[in-house]
Amino acid sequence: MTRRPVNLSLYLVTDTGLCGPRGVPATVQAAVAGGVTVVQLRDPGATDAHFVALGVAVREVLAGTGVPLIIDDRVHLVQDIGADGVHVGQRDMPPAQARQLLGPDAMVGLSVSTIEQVRTARGLGDGVLDYLGVGPVWPTATKPDHGTPIGPGGVAAVAAASPWPVVAIGGITTKRTGMLRHSGAADVAVVSTVCAAEEPAVAAASLRAAWDGQP
Repeated sequence: MTRRPVNLSLYLVTDTGLCGPRGVPATVQAAVAGGVTVVQLRDPGATDAHFVALGVAVREVLAGTGVPLIIDDRVHLVQDIGADGVHVGQRDMPPAQARQLLGPDAMVGLSVSTIEQVRTARGLGDGVLDYLGVGPVWPTATKPDHGTPIGPGGVAAVAAASPWPVVAIGGITTKRTGMLRHSGAADVAVVSTVCAAEEPAVAAASLRAAWDGQP
């Protein structure tokens, strides 16, 4: 299956509440300075109008960085924001439909937690997906309705079955990052570890260093 190149070295999923008074755009800007390579905009409680305004503001701080902006779920807003793609879950718009709407150049990611879901994704054929988000690895408060945590072993099993790069998500901290370095994942995705940090740039840099095995 064709893999469009995507740098998943450190994937940030935003949380408007955790970013607090600093705001999402400023948090993203600092996080990218610290080493974040992909940003997913997520705010399930926002209206479409507010989400578009927030997305445009984030896109502006990412301009010239080479870091793609991915939209969580809301496929119909990708073009209004000028984003680079979308990430969908198992209960969101089917990825093949998202690909059809967004065209061949957009990034499309899919959340999975089981090998069976990977097998189903493989049945979509070539050119639909670019990567998989795998988890939750550990319990996480940022998504209370998450499924059963699969642990590092679950990530390894899914990664071994996937023809696409996978990024592990769910309860990721700097200390836990090292537990996933040999799981087959391309890297990790984080929310609170960066969004709630006093210094997002420092938090992102620490995560990158932990993944690289640096003290």
